[in-house]
Amino acid sequence: MALNQTNKLVWIIETIHKARKISFEDLNRKWQENTDLSGGEEMQKRTFHKWKWNILDTFGLVIECEKVAPYRYYIANADEMERGSIENWLLDTLSVSNLLIERKSIKDRILLEEVPSGRKYLDSILAAMKDNRFIHITYSCYRRENAKEFYIMPLCVKLYRQRWYMVGRVWSLNRDMLFCLDRIQDIRFSSHTFQYPKDFNPREYFDGCFGIIAGTDTKTQEVRLKVSASQANYIRDLPLHGSQREIERNAEYSVFTLKVRPTFDFQQEVLWNGEYIEVLEPLWLRKEIAGRIKKMWNKYNP
Repeated sequence: MALNQTNKLVWIIETIHKARKISFEDLNRKWQENTDLSGGEEMQKRTFHKWKWNILDTFGLVIECEKVAPYRYYIANADEMERGSIENWLLDTLSVSNLLIERKSIKDRILLEEVPSGRKYLDSILAAMKDNRFIHITYSCYRRENAKEFYIMPLCVKLYRQRWYMVGRVWSLNRDMLFCLDRIQDIRFSSHTFQYPKDFNPREYFDGCFGIIAGTDTKTQEVRLKVSASQANYIRDLPLHGSQREIERNAEYSVFTLKVRPTFDFQQEVLWNGEYIEVLEPLWLRKEIAGRIKKMWNKYNP
């Protein structure tokens, strides 16, 4: 589907969602006002109904019409827009794209973060995943200067903090490893294909993970955090994990619980929040964080 066509579908979704319910006449009026997409021309009703089916097929969203006057349109399964599916990620991405396209006149005042996205090899990896094809990769990890060759089954990809990662089963080790696409230097397709392993499920693999470190040796457990009142608002708006729950709140602090694997990346996140977060439980994690803080203190106080 052409990008301009997709942008039109995104516009319809957003317009109906913002209005909650809207008549075709009002939708058509707003459509004509958006000259960048409509060119000032009316939206034909048969075109709108065709786009409704395209929206269902592309984004999984159902647009229905009231059965009585004033016959307004609405998104019947709007709650689906809040779930972390690939369709919703695509919708969010295209929504931002639409906003930027519509405001090109102020582009010098819109500052974007430059990140190494790894998309250079994303298409090749997705193609290999689709065909269940082995790939050879030349990979340089962060801890080693010299690149290394791997022959792997590409099992899944995950986007985390604007970076793409791949879980691949290394043939020589029969072990699943995580690869950052930014660190891949070369990819070559193998002539051999594989049966997708029945013992691997991407969601189960990352279940309980804070980020991208699966840490199969670290079990999911309840973590209790004491957060200062000044930082608690931030934690509420941007939860550390989907399992986060606030169980205590007063003028000085809040207590949150999470069910996560407290791996290295989670510990780094706790330390990033500095004195505003204190680990209460489990005790081993509290001691681990305390040990790291002590080492940091010793560096500044030799």
